[in-house]
Amino acid sequence: MSIKRPRVLVTHWVHQSVMEFLQQHFEVDANPTRGTWSLAEVLRRAKGCDAIMVFMPDCIDQDFLNECRSLRIVAAALKGPDNFDIDACTRQGIWFTLVPDLLTVPTAELGVALLLGLTRRVLEGDDHVRSGQFNGWRPELYGRGLAGRTVGIIGMGAVGRALAERLSAFGLRFIYTDPVEAALPETITAKRIPLADVIAQSDFLFPLTHLMPETYHLINASTLAAMPRGAFLVNIGRGSLVDEAAVAASLASGQLAGYAADVFEMEDWALSGRPRDVFPGLLEDRCRTLFTPHIGSAVDEVREAIAMEAACNIVDVFEGRRPRGARNEIIPAASVAQAAG
Repeated sequence: MSIKRPRVLVTHWVHQSVMEFLQQHFEVDANPTRGTWSLAEVLRRAKGCDAIMVFMPDCIDQDFLNECRSLRIVAAALKGPDNFDIDACTRQGIWFTLVPDLLTVPTAELGVALLLGLTRRVLEGDDHVRSGQFNGWRPELYGRGLAGRTVGIIGMGAVGRALAERLSAFGLRFIYTDPVEAALPETITAKRIPLADVIAQSDFLFPLTHLMPETYHLINASTLAAMPRGAFLVNIGRGSLVDEAAVAASLASGQLAGYAADVFEMEDWALSGRPRDVFPGLLEDRCRTLFTPHIGSAVDEVREAIAMEAACNIVDVFEGRRPRGARNEIIPAASVAQAAG
């Protein structure tokens, strides 16, 4: 008689190597396309599953878990848990895991690309060449150089450190704010100062803190007014750290010289009042904005490694090990029953 294997749901496309690894251990239901299932479709498929691999567009809350009583692990193929209720997982004896490290370097690299693209007006230059109006050099599209300027980083975690390390070759001054003193490489000199001073002194500002109630719209009309006139803002952290409407108004007034982002308010699914689209005023301003569609970790070998790490977390649980990427602690059911007895 064949032994029934655990069922795993993979909500988004993953590399074939990841699928083959999972299929060695489990019955796998996976999204075979590059498209996104609705939350309702994910829930329908998750009922009766023993594990689920989730991605940025997914949202797991108490109501979802109430419908999925067989789950033993929610394995997130991502770094930030904003759209997932870890406490609810813990209450129901479900492991929640992340992949914390593999996204750091590609996200920092994209931050450098966005800063350079924005300050040197790369998108406008590309449009001009493609327009057919380019007839050779002209004294136009003057941008902003980096050398001698000040970069401010709000939240000097792994991405902040990787960003500073990669920007250090440009002759920049670094300041940051963080609850603790950051352990930085010897090649980087960065001064830790209060948040208000970082905002007031930064030519280029990167908000990289976690999204929490106290950091929601951390960058708002007041923050933007306190920045040096003509400063630039780059968001590779979380969309709702920034009030997009306030940014659009600041750009229109000339207070803010440019805004680049890889993340947007509309993506923070766990926030009930989130907008459903990128703020229109930002999309209309092609001269002072530069956007990418949340591709911070979109490096082929990195995405494959992230999904494989999430898959390994699932295997850990079903082979009786604490998953390597655990963000909570689960008391085995047998131990709970023994204690109750």
